[in-house]
Amino acid sequence: RWQTVLDGVMGGRSTGKISQADGVVVFDGATSLQNNGGFSSVRSAHVDLDLSDSEGLAMCVKGDGRTYQVRLSTDARYRSGEVGFKAEFPTTKGKWKEVKVPFKALQASWRGRLLKDAFDPSKIERLTLLLGDKNPGTFKLEVDWVRTYNSGEKVATTKDADILETALSDGRFK
Repeated sequence: RWQTVLDGVMGGRSTGKISQADGVVVFDGATSLQNNGGFSSVRSAHVDLDLSDSEGLAMCVKGDGRTYQVRLSTDARYRSGEVGFKAEFPTTKGKWKEVKVPFKALQASWRGRLLKDAFDPSKIERLTLLLGDKNPGTFKLEVDWVRTYNSGEKVATTKDADILETALSDGRFK
């Protein structure tokens, strides 16, 4: 289950939603800078993931040329709030591409404030996709898959990779 979190929590007017079409997750809407707004996000329900045996996340995405963020949350808290560990990834308009997000590149933040917390991949509780690039207008991000990776592993780079190549590139299957 996914939840939409918009800048309306601060008075903003951005929109956003998550849906599924043809087996692909679609995050779309419109960002607005009115009333100090400017972000739209969707986040997973609570999960308990231990990804400590992995180096990072890989995603197959098709975007609109805008730069998005992926955020992973753990049990880390700041002022009783959930700390997000974020990394930005650019998209290419209308083109599928593989994006790799090394866990060591994740920056801790809370409500826009950068923190010094260290990311612990053994305690992942939530995944968030966010657009907050300070550019108003419509957006659309399609996500075909999200998986973990380790150095030296070949990860399928196209949406239409066959099942055998995809399983072998994951590194957990022989």
